[in-house]
Amino acid sequence: MTMEKLTTDEESSLLARARDGDERAYEALIGGHRDELHAHCYRMLASVHDADDAVQEALLRAWKGLAGFESRSSIRTWLFKIATNASFDLLKKRSRRELPIERGRRIESGGSPGDAWFDAGWIEPYPDHFVEAGEKSPHARYEARESLELAFIAVIQNVPPHQRATLILRDVLGFSAIESAQLLETSVAAVNSSLQRARATLADRLPATSQRDELARLGDDRVQALAERYATAIDEADIPGIMSLLTDDATWSMPPHPNWYQGRSAIEAFHQNSVSKVRWRHRTTSANGQLAIGCYIFDDERGTYVGSVLDVLTIRDGLVQSVTAFFSGDEGGSNSDDGYVDAVEFSRFGLPVELEE
Repeated sequence: MTMEKLTTDEESSLLARARDGDERAYEALIGGHRDELHAHCYRMLASVHDADDAVQEALLRAWKGLAGFESRSSIRTWLFKIATNASFDLLKKRSRRELPIERGRRIESGGSPGDAWFDAGWIEPYPDHFVEAGEKSPHARYEARESLELAFIAVIQNVPPHQRATLILRDVLGFSAIESAQLLETSVAAVNSSLQRARATLADRLPATSQRDELARLGDDRVQALAERYATAIDEADIPGIMSLLTDDATWSMPPHPNWYQGRSAIEAFHQNSVSKVRWRHRTTSANGQLAIGCYIFDDERGTYVGSVLDVLTIRDGLVQSVTAFFSGDEGGSNSDDGYVDAVEFSRFGLPVELEE
């Protein structure tokens, strides 16, 4: 939800009341920054669930630390400093998050995707409706949604945490070198050096065209038509129809399963052996600034279609270049007593949990 920016006087008044223990004033003070902080923590951590934890911890630290805030920076800068440190703390406890194409192995035609690796760190999809553009700045190189695309998130996980934070602060959020140095408690020279190294990593590994540009080139009508063709082909087990939507080098992966397929032959065999055996229904949404499809499998016991997989599509020249199929709790299995902790929650993507027959 977009919130109006507070004036300096409004912010000062809310800050004074919050320091006196007024929790409502504190919520109003930080409310306009919450979504942007969440997206920032996701970029750092590549996990919606970890971002939830980092933001919760950051806002708790901020509440406890209000008395020490001396207004030498803006509330926004102060909150981002705390959220970045909360992310650093979580990164010390987590392995690097990846996609199967980086961590697993490519499977030949007819091969299995392998048993799920629940203890591995997999990148999670991000709901687009959480994204706020934030403050505009000439320092920012990337649009808000472009900097959440799976390719971008996957690449920056290979950048050391402090370099990653520098890149996000400078090129995504638009903080100046001086602001970033203050926020990270380092020198401007160190910030510039870290930024240079991080940019070099991205330049070598990011695709030439972002999904934002690919989707804009197609236009809304053609994007919707592609989504409908994709959903209908799977619903009807129309394997030739599915293959016609893929590029020659298309990939199909399914975290938490480590193995992945590449090319029409391998993907076709996977659909023949597995996907086409299931009764499906689909709904279109978006994730990570990309076209996404909510996939529902019919459950005989419930008598309904249950949200099971979120397919995030990467488009190239009007065709599907890759499908990353993220499993929900019902299909993903379990790595805790409460279920698969990294599982997709359909409601966060504006999707119903079930569909009627």
